[in-house]
Amino acid sequence: MFSGSFVAIVTPFSDGKFDEKAMADLIEFQITNGTHGIVPCGTTGESATLTAEEHARVVAVTVEAVNKRVPVIAGTGSNSTDEAIIFTKHAKAVGADGALLITPYYNKPTQEGLFRHFEAVAKAVDLPQILYNIPGRTSINMLPATTARLSHIPSIVGIKEGSGSLQQVSEVIHQSKQDFLVLSGDDPLTLPMMAIGAKGVITVTANVAPTDMAQMVSAALKADYEQARTLHYKLTPLFNALFLETNPIPVKAALAMMGKMPEKVRLPLTLLADEYRPKLREALQQAGVL
Repeated sequence: MFSGSFVAIVTPFSDGKFDEKAMADLIEFQITNGTHGIVPCGTTGESATLTAEEHARVVAVTVEAVNKRVPVIAGTGSNSTDEAIIFTKHAKAVGADGALLITPYYNKPTQEGLFRHFEAVAKAVDLPQILYNIPGRTSINMLPATTARLSHIPSIVGIKEGSGSLQQVSEVIHQSKQDFLVLSGDDPLTLPMMAIGAKGVITVTANVAPTDMAQMVSAALKADYEQARTLHYKLTPLFNALFLETNPIPVKAALAMMGKMPEKVRLPLTLLADEYRPKLREALQQAGVL
């Protein structure tokens, strides 16, 4: 259903507000350069500091701008189950193709709590749903056994796995329903994860290097690992540079360097420190995007 390189797209701001034109322009840049799908309102999209009204508008604008040319998987997760249901219902209403739901953060639910949270959203909204496990952001790791239980719920079609553990990815694939989709949540681990069965990535790097990310993933899907490795190592300096500070600080700085959008982030995030700018610029140049 969903495979390939899906960009976790940034949310552009201007004068403190969501910049709809800049968003539409970024989406055109992505689609023109081969990205397989668009994911608004994820971590990279600064969903944590969007108001509910802004969140809904970002998703709606994305769906409209994409116009069914590639799939849109809207970030609809929350640490409130009721709010996650509201966001997921809205995503379906405006025409998103799927929803990405992060594990509830701050509350630190048990594994049973995680299961019941995602089960409740799946029962409430008939829309393909991808779970998102990223312990470094949420302080909770959804274990493979819990993911495997959830894989049998029809609306839950896959997981973005960002634990950073290939062993965990392997266990998720082995224990889950046979056709359960696994996507990488760690750009540097995309190729290794695909070698053991993942079907793509929801990526930060594609914001600035959409063609190479799409081609790397496509090569891996065709088992052309020589080509995939070549692109992986070409992109490695960029993988590192885009996490010099907290995501999406570096990627927004990179897009500004490329002339794609103003460099605006919302507090408590701040602009990229001056000490990291030469390293980021050098990585963009090495990748051939600047």
